[in-house]
Amino acid sequence: MVSLAEVLRRHWAQYEQQFGQRIPLCHRRAVQAILACRTPALGGELYRCAHCGREHFVYHSCNHRACPRCGNAQASQWIARQKRKLLPVPYWLITFTVPEGLRDWLRSHQRPGYGALLKESALALQEVASRPKYLGAELGFLSVLHTWGRQLQFHPHVHCVVPGGGLSEDQLRWVQPKSPAFFLPQIVLAARFRTRLKAALLCHPEARDIPAEVWSQKWVVDVQPAGNGAGALAYLSAYVSRTALGSQRILADDDGQITFQYKDSQQGQWRRLTLNAIEFIRRFLQHVLPQGFQRVRYYGWLSAAATVRWKRILALLERRVPESAPRPAAPQATCPHCGQILTWIAHLARSPP
Repeated sequence: MVSLAEVLRRHWAQYEQQFGQRIPLCHRRAVQAILACRTPALGGELYRCAHCGREHFVYHSCNHRACPRCGNAQASQWIARQKRKLLPVPYWLITFTVPEGLRDWLRSHQRPGYGALLKESALALQEVASRPKYLGAELGFLSVLHTWGRQLQFHPHVHCVVPGGGLSEDQLRWVQPKSPAFFLPQIVLAARFRTRLKAALLCHPEARDIPAEVWSQKWVVDVQPAGNGAGALAYLSAYVSRTALGSQRILADDDGQITFQYKDSQQGQWRRLTLNAIEFIRRFLQHVLPQGFQRVRYYGWLSAAATVRWKRILALLERRVPESAPRPAAPQATCPHCGQILTWIAHLARSPP
């Protein structure tokens, strides 16, 4: 297997020469972080084994969200926090997608485009749920922006994990869906999402570049049952603190041809895809989010500003949130030669720029 950092070390100069000033600053920062991760550039710690006397250098991680070597610990902590908020009701996973004709514009206008995707999908969901014929209540849910397909192609969409029910308008009752097998109509959600997103994007001065047929096409919103919600959270954790491609999936770098594996969504089998290095780097970097952009957002009575409504729902459902478990202590470093505990000796400063 080949690490992503190795691929970038070999081919970044060629990529930079080809695209030059067109490379966004956030892409450059991501590449710099990945190349520096766990190297002397970020400094580290020096340990010594009291048993065999060997010294070991442990370099710091970059903690950049695009780095495939970082993020596992953050993902586990995120899942633990979200599971504490799960309610004793059925959950639904609702996915908002956009037509292919809109994707090029979104890729070129990521900050306003992604922001509109998250905001308008949430408002469409709340608007449909508030109608008495469907639910007649306010929802509380989390939304996660996801931009990649299994072959690293650009496929922006929004996943929402939604409890099956909501708070009544007078905030005195918990309203359940009219049928346990049905939550909200997919066709109505898709039409409302399309209308809202069109109104939001057409306010952008460069929205004239969006093909007109996008707004007349049939859009797709998928509504699927998600059990108690724990499985949906585990599924989404891969998009919260991890990147589009883990290093364990890169199989080879032969003469500028990068081979990686992906799982076929239809048959569930692992397959291989080979791309030239420039195309591989381009596909990877197009999923690096703008600096400071929030991929995960909370809406309705799950938002940070809705503490009173959240406590009311807990009381209505007789749900007591468990105390948060103390963060486990970091495992002690052990000697790779004899397995004994290492003793910290010194801090290693970052390398000069």
